[in-house]
Amino acid sequence: MMYFSTTSVNWLRLVLCVAALSVARHGWAQSFPSKPIRLVVPFAAGGVVDVTARQLGQKLTENMGQPVVIENKAGAGGTIAAEFVAKSPSDGYTLLLAFDSHAVNPHVYKNLRYHTFDDFAPVSFVGSIPLMFVANQNLAAQDIPSLVRLAKGGQAKLTYGSVGAGSSGHLAAEQFSQLAGISMLHVPFKGGAPAMSALMGDQVQLVIFAATAAVPLVAAGKVKALAISGSKRSPALPGVPTMTEAGFPQINTGAWMGLLSPAGTPGPVVQKLNQEVAKALADPELNRKLGELAIQLSGSTPEELGQLIRNEHDKWGKLIKDVKLNLEQ
Repeated sequence: MMYFSTTSVNWLRLVLCVAALSVARHGWAQSFPSKPIRLVVPFAAGGVVDVTARQLGQKLTENMGQPVVIENKAGAGGTIAAEFVAKSPSDGYTLLLAFDSHAVNPHVYKNLRYHTFDDFAPVSFVGSIPLMFVANQNLAAQDIPSLVRLAKGGQAKLTYGSVGAGSSGHLAAEQFSQLAGISMLHVPFKGGAPAMSALMGDQVQLVIFAATAAVPLVAAGKVKALAISGSKRSPALPGVPTMTEAGFPQINTGAWMGLLSPAGTPGPVVQKLNQEVAKALADPELNRKLGELAIQLSGSTPEELGQLIRNEHDKWGKLIKDVKLNLEQ
Protein backbone atom coordinates (compact mmCIF):
# COMPACT_ATOMS: atom_id res chain seq x y z
CA MET A 1 0.00 0.00 0.00
CA MET A 2 1.31 3.46 -0.93
CA TYR A 3 1.11 6.35 1.49
CA PHE A 4 1.31 10.05 0.59
CA SER A 5 2.39 12.83 2.89
CA THR A 6 0.17 15.84 3.41
CA THR A 7 2.61 17.90 1.34
CA SER A 8 2.43 15.43 -1.53
CA VAL A 9 -1.36 15.42 -1.44
CA ASN A 10 -1.45 19.21 -1.53
CA TRP A 11 0.94 19.29 -4.49
CA LEU A 12 -1.17 16.70 -6.25
CA ARG A 13 -4.28 18.80 -5.70
CA LEU A 14 -2.49 21.87 -7.04
CA VAL A 15 -1.37 20.03 -10.18
CA LEU A 16 -4.89 18.72 -10.76
CA CYS A 17 -6.38 22.20 -10.29
CA VAL A 18 -3.92 23.73 -12.74
CA ALA A 19 -4.66 20.98 -15.24
CA ALA A 20 -8.39 21.44 -14.82
CA LEU A 21 -8.05 25.20 -15.29
CA SER A 22 -5.98 24.65 -18.44
CA VAL A 23 -8.62 22.32 -19.84
CA ALA A 24 -11.37 24.79 -18.92
CA ARG A 25 -9.56 27.67 -20.62
CA HIS A 26 -9.02 25.57 -23.71
CA GLY A 27 -12.70 24.70 -23.65
CA TRP A 28 -13.69 28.35 -23.35
CA ALA A 29 -11.66 29.23 -26.42
CA GLN A 30 -13.02 26.28 -28.40
CA SER A 31 -16.69 26.83 -27.55
CA PHE A 32 -16.78 30.63 -27.52
CA PRO A 33 -19.16 32.08 -28.53
CA SER A 34 -22.01 29.71 -27.79
CA LYS A 35 -24.71 32.36 -27.31
CA PRO A 36 -25.46 35.95 -28.45
CA ILE A 37 -22.96 38.68 -27.64
CA ARG A 38 -24.14 42.06 -26.37
CA LEU A 39 -22.20 45.02 -27.77
CA VAL A 40 -22.90 48.10 -25.67
CA VAL A 41 -22.71 51.52 -27.37
CA PRO A 42 -22.18 54.50 -25.02
CA PHE A 43 -24.06 56.99 -27.21
CA ALA A 44 -27.41 57.40 -28.92
CA ALA A 45 -28.30 55.66 -32.16
CA GLY A 46 -27.14 57.31 -35.38
CA GLY A 47 -23.74 58.58 -34.26
CA VAL A 48 -20.30 57.35 -35.27
CA VAL A 49 -19.98 54.75 -32.51
CA ASP A 50 -23.45 53.37 -33.16
CA VAL A 51 -22.92 53.19 -36.93
CA THR A 52 -19.59 51.45 -36.48
CA ALA A 53 -21.01 49.04 -33.89
CA ARG A 54 -23.86 47.98 -36.16
CA GLN A 55 -21.64 47.43 -39.20
CA LEU A 56 -18.97 45.63 -37.18
CA GLY A 57 -21.58 43.63 -35.28
CA GLN A 58 -23.15 42.42 -38.51
CA LYS A 59 -19.78 41.21 -39.81
CA LEU A 60 -18.95 39.49 -36.50
CA THR A 61 -22.35 37.81 -36.55
CA GLU A 62 -21.66 36.45 -40.03
CA ASN A 63 -18.20 35.21 -39.10
CA MET A 64 -18.89 33.75 -35.63
CA GLY A 65 -22.34 32.31 -36.19
CA GLN A 66 -23.83 34.00 -33.12
CA PRO A 67 -25.87 37.24 -33.07
CA VAL A 68 -24.09 40.39 -31.93
CA VAL A 69 -26.85 42.50 -30.38
CA ILE A 70 -26.33 46.28 -30.21
CA GLU A 71 -27.52 47.99 -27.04
CA ASN A 72 -27.39 51.79 -26.71
CA LYS A 73 -26.80 53.13 -23.19
CA ALA A 74 -26.30 56.84 -23.73
CA GLY A 75 -25.55 59.50 -21.15
CA ALA A 76 -22.88 61.01 -18.90
CA GLY A 77 -20.17 61.00 -21.57
CA GLY A 78 -20.27 57.24 -21.95
CA THR A 79 -19.87 56.44 -18.26
CA ILE A 80 -23.32 54.82 -17.93
CA ALA A 81 -22.42 52.25 -20.57
CA ALA A 82 -18.90 51.78 -19.18
CA GLU A 83 -20.19 51.10 -15.67
CA PHE A 84 -22.72 48.62 -17.01
CA VAL A 85 -20.05 46.66 -18.87
CA ALA A 86 -17.53 46.88 -16.02
CA LYS A 87 -20.05 45.22 -13.69
CA SER A 88 -21.14 42.56 -16.21
CA PRO A 89 -19.95 38.94 -16.07
CA SER A 90 -16.36 38.46 -17.21
CA ASP A 91 -17.20 35.93 -19.89
CA GLY A 92 -16.79 37.87 -23.14
CA TYR A 93 -20.52 38.08 -23.83
CA THR A 94 -20.88 41.75 -22.86
CA LEU A 95 -18.56 44.17 -24.63
CA LEU A 96 -18.13 47.94 -24.77
CA LEU A 97 -17.32 49.85 -27.94
CA ALA A 98 -15.51 52.64 -26.13
CA PHE A 99 -15.14 56.10 -27.61
CA ASP A 100 -12.24 58.51 -27.01
CA SER A 101 -14.06 60.09 -24.04
CA HIS A 102 -13.48 56.82 -22.13
CA ALA A 103 -9.85 57.82 -21.52
CA VAL A 104 -10.76 61.36 -20.46
CA ASN A 105 -13.73 60.61 -18.20
CA PRO A 106 -11.58 60.16 -15.06
CA HIS A 107 -10.68 63.84 -15.46
CA VAL A 108 -14.35 64.77 -15.91
CA TYR A 109 -16.25 62.63 -13.43
CA LYS A 110 -14.58 62.46 -10.02
CA ASN A 111 -16.95 59.86 -8.61
CA LEU A 112 -16.87 57.16 -11.26
CA ARG A 113 -18.19 53.86 -9.97
CA TYR A 114 -15.64 51.90 -11.96
CA HIS A 115 -11.91 52.10 -12.66
CA THR A 116 -11.00 53.09 -16.21
CA PHE A 117 -8.01 50.76 -16.34
CA ASP A 118 -8.49 48.06 -13.72
CA ASP A 119 -12.11 47.16 -14.55
CA PHE A 120 -11.64 46.42 -18.26
CA ALA A 121 -9.76 43.97 -20.43
CA PRO A 122 -8.73 45.63 -23.71
CA VAL A 123 -9.60 43.58 -26.80
CA SER A 124 -8.73 45.59 -29.91
CA PHE A 125 -8.53 49.04 -31.41
CA VAL A 126 -11.31 49.43 -33.98
CA GLY A 127 -10.94 52.70 -35.87
CA SER A 128 -10.30 56.42 -36.01
CA ILE A 129 -12.14 59.40 -37.47
CA PRO A 130 -11.04 62.99 -38.10
CA LEU A 131 -12.90 65.69 -36.20
CA MET A 132 -15.04 68.09 -38.20
CA PHE A 133 -16.02 71.68 -37.49
CA VAL A 134 -19.58 71.89 -38.82
CA ALA A 135 -21.79 75.00 -38.91
CA ASN A 136 -25.48 75.51 -39.54
CA GLN A 137 -26.47 77.27 -42.73
CA ASN A 138 -27.46 80.46 -40.92
CA LEU A 139 -23.98 81.10 -39.53
CA ALA A 140 -22.19 83.94 -41.32
CA ALA A 141 -18.93 82.01 -41.65
CA GLN A 142 -17.76 79.81 -44.50
CA ASP A 143 -14.40 78.71 -43.12
CA ILE A 144 -12.27 78.82 -39.98
CA PRO A 145 -10.71 82.29 -40.56
CA SER A 146 -14.16 83.87 -41.05
CA LEU A 147 -15.39 81.99 -37.94
CA VAL A 148 -12.60 83.55 -35.90
CA ARG A 149 -13.43 87.02 -37.26
CA LEU A 150 -17.10 86.48 -36.44
CA ALA A 151 -16.30 85.38 -32.89
CA LYS A 152 -14.12 88.45 -32.37
CA GLY A 153 -16.73 90.80 -33.84
CA GLY A 154 -18.42 91.61 -30.54
CA GLN A 155 -21.68 89.82 -31.36
CA ALA A 156 -23.35 87.25 -29.11
CA LYS A 157 -21.13 84.38 -27.99
CA LEU A 158 -21.05 81.45 -30.39
CA THR A 159 -22.45 78.16 -29.12
CA TYR A 160 -21.07 74.79 -30.12
CA GLY A 161 -22.13 71.22 -29.46
CA SER A 162 -20.18 68.03 -28.85
CA VAL A 163 -21.01 64.46 -27.89
CA GLY A 164 -20.20 65.23 -24.26
CA ALA A 165 -17.86 66.88 -21.78
CA GLY A 166 -14.34 65.57 -22.25
CA SER A 167 -14.98 64.18 -25.73
CA SER A 168 -12.31 64.79 -28.36
CA GLY A 169 -14.58 67.35 -30.02
CA HIS A 170 -15.03 69.27 -26.79
CA LEU A 171 -11.31 69.31 -26.03
CA ALA A 172 -10.38 70.24 -29.60
CA ALA A 173 -12.87 73.11 -29.52
CA GLU A 174 -11.43 74.43 -26.27
CA GLN A 175 -7.90 74.09 -27.64
CA PHE A 176 -8.99 75.95 -30.78
CA SER A 177 -10.66 78.70 -28.72
CA GLN A 178 -7.47 79.26 -26.75
CA LEU A 179 -5.27 79.31 -29.85
CA ALA A 180 -7.61 81.66 -31.72
CA GLY A 181 -8.21 83.93 -28.73
CA ILE A 182 -11.99 83.54 -28.85
CA SER A 183 -14.71 82.33 -26.49
CA MET A 184 -17.50 79.87 -27.30
CA LEU A 185 -20.20 78.31 -25.14
CA HIS A 186 -20.16 74.50 -24.94
CA VAL A 187 -23.42 72.52 -25.15
CA PRO A 188 -22.96 68.75 -24.60
CA PHE A 189 -25.23 66.15 -26.20
CA LYS A 190 -25.68 62.39 -25.82
CA GLY A 191 -24.32 61.52 -29.25
CA GLY A 192 -23.57 62.74 -32.75
CA ALA A 193 -27.12 62.36 -34.05
CA PRO A 194 -28.79 64.58 -31.40
CA ALA A 195 -25.97 67.10 -31.77
CA MET A 196 -26.59 67.33 -35.52
CA SER A 197 -30.34 67.66 -34.96
CA ALA A 198 -29.69 70.59 -32.64
CA LEU A 199 -27.37 72.14 -35.21
CA MET A 200 -29.94 71.94 -38.01
CA GLY A 201 -32.58 73.24 -35.60
CA ASP A 202 -30.39 76.30 -34.91
CA GLN A 203 -30.12 75.43 -31.21
CA VAL A 204 -26.33 75.60 -31.57
CA GLN A 205 -24.29 77.26 -34.28
CA LEU A 206 -21.43 74.78 -34.48
CA VAL A 207 -20.75 71.15 -33.74
CA ILE A 208 -17.23 69.76 -33.33
CA PHE A 209 -17.14 65.98 -33.36
CA ALA A 210 -16.19 62.88 -35.34
CA ALA A 211 -16.99 63.54 -38.99
CA THR A 212 -19.14 60.47 -39.67
CA ALA A 213 -22.61 61.76 -38.79
CA ALA A 214 -21.97 64.98 -40.72
CA VAL A 215 -20.79 63.48 -44.02
CA PRO A 216 -24.21 62.82 -45.63
CA LEU A 217 -25.63 66.11 -44.33
CA VAL A 218 -22.70 68.09 -45.69
CA ALA A 219 -23.02 66.31 -49.02
CA ALA A 220 -26.74 67.18 -49.08
CA GLY A 221 -26.05 70.83 -48.31
CA LYS A 222 -27.96 70.80 -45.02
CA VAL A 223 -24.95 71.92 -42.95
CA LYS A 224 -21.58 73.53 -43.72
CA ALA A 225 -18.23 71.82 -43.10
CA LEU A 226 -15.67 74.45 -42.14
CA ALA A 227 -12.67 72.16 -41.63
CA ILE A 228 -11.46 68.77 -40.45
CA SER A 229 -8.68 68.07 -37.97
CA GLY A 230 -5.17 67.20 -39.05
CA SER A 231 -3.09 67.92 -42.13
CA LYS A 232 -4.64 65.43 -44.58
CA ARG A 233 -8.01 65.89 -46.26
CA SER A 234 -10.56 63.12 -45.88
CA PRO A 235 -11.39 61.02 -48.98
CA ALA A 236 -15.02 61.13 -47.82
CA LEU A 237 -15.09 64.94 -48.19
CA PRO A 238 -12.07 65.97 -50.25
CA GLY A 239 -13.36 69.51 -50.67
CA VAL A 240 -13.22 70.28 -46.94
CA PRO A 241 -9.97 72.02 -45.88
CA THR A 242 -7.92 70.83 -42.92
CA MET A 243 -7.23 72.74 -39.72
CA THR A 244 -3.59 72.86 -40.81
CA GLU A 245 -4.64 74.67 -43.99
CA ALA A 246 -6.77 76.98 -41.86
CA GLY A 247 -3.72 77.96 -39.81
CA PHE A 248 -4.19 75.69 -36.80
CA PRO A 249 -1.85 72.70 -37.22
CA GLN A 250 -2.08 72.07 -33.48
CA ILE A 251 -5.64 70.73 -33.99
CA ASN A 252 -4.39 67.39 -35.26
CA THR A 253 -6.23 64.92 -33.08
CA GLY A 254 -9.09 62.66 -34.07
CA ALA A 255 -11.73 60.49 -32.46
CA TRP A 256 -11.10 56.77 -31.91
CA MET A 257 -12.94 53.62 -30.89
CA GLY A 258 -11.80 50.47 -29.12
CA LEU A 259 -13.41 47.24 -27.93
CA LEU A 260 -13.32 46.41 -24.21
CA SER A 261 -14.46 43.45 -22.12
CA PRO A 262 -14.90 43.31 -18.33
CA ALA A 263 -11.71 42.69 -16.38
CA GLY A 264 -11.16 39.03 -15.65
CA THR A 265 -12.36 37.82 -19.03
CA PRO A 266 -10.36 34.64 -19.74
CA GLY A 267 -7.30 35.26 -21.89
CA PRO A 268 -8.32 32.73 -24.58
CA VAL A 269 -11.69 34.47 -24.94
CA VAL A 270 -10.00 37.87 -25.30
CA GLN A 271 -7.68 36.41 -27.93
CA LYS A 272 -10.60 34.82 -29.77
CA LEU A 273 -12.43 38.14 -29.83
CA ASN A 274 -9.27 39.93 -30.95
CA GLN A 275 -8.84 37.50 -33.84
CA GLU A 276 -12.47 37.81 -34.89
CA VAL A 277 -12.33 41.61 -34.78
CA ALA A 278 -9.13 41.61 -36.87
CA LYS A 279 -10.82 39.35 -39.41
CA ALA A 280 -13.87 41.62 -39.58
CA LEU A 281 -11.81 44.81 -39.88
CA ALA A 282 -9.92 43.34 -42.84
CA ASP A 283 -13.14 42.90 -44.83
CA PRO A 284 -13.02 45.11 -47.97
CA GLU A 285 -16.77 45.75 -48.01
CA LEU A 286 -16.80 46.86 -44.37
CA ASN A 287 -13.88 49.20 -45.08
CA ARG A 288 -15.68 50.61 -48.12
CA LYS A 289 -18.93 51.27 -46.26
CA LEU A 290 -17.31 52.91 -43.25
CA GLY A 291 -14.64 54.64 -45.33
CA GLU A 292 -17.41 56.55 -47.08
CA LEU A 293 -18.25 57.94 -43.64
CA ALA A 294 -14.62 58.97 -42.94
CA ILE A 295 -14.04 56.03 -40.57
CA GLN A 296 -10.61 54.43 -40.94
CA LEU A 297 -10.64 50.88 -39.58
CA SER A 298 -7.56 49.47 -37.89
CA GLY A 299 -7.05 46.66 -35.38
CA SER A 300 -4.43 46.17 -32.67
CA THR A 301 -3.30 43.79 -29.98
CA PRO A 302 -5.04 44.03 -26.58
CA GLU A 303 -1.80 45.42 -25.13
CA GLU A 304 -1.60 48.17 -27.75
CA LEU A 305 -5.14 49.30 -27.02
CA GLY A 306 -4.45 49.33 -23.29
CA GLN A 307 -1.39 51.52 -23.83
CA LEU A 308 -3.31 53.87 -26.13
CA ILE A 309 -5.97 54.44 -23.47
CA ARG A 310 -3.29 55.28 -20.88
CA ASN A 311 -1.50 57.61 -23.30
CA GLU A 312 -4.75 59.41 -24.18
CA HIS A 313 -5.62 59.73 -20.49
CA ASP A 314 -2.25 61.34 -19.74
CA LYS A 315 -2.14 63.56 -22.86
CA TRP A 316 -5.58 65.08 -22.37
CA GLY A 317 -5.06 65.35 -18.64
CA LYS A 318 -2.08 67.60 -19.33
CA LEU A 319 -4.07 69.74 -21.76
CA ILE A 320 -6.94 70.11 -19.29
CA LYS A 321 -4.47 71.25 -16.65
CA ASP A 322 -2.55 73.56 -18.98
CA VAL A 323 -5.65 75.42 -20.21
CA LYS A 324 -7.25 75.27 -16.75
CA LEU A 325 -10.36 73.68 -18.20
CA ASN A 326 -12.97 72.82 -15.57
CA LEU A 327 -14.65 69.60 -16.69
CA GLU A 328 -15.80 68.19 -13.37
CA GLN A 329 -19.32 66.75 -13.37
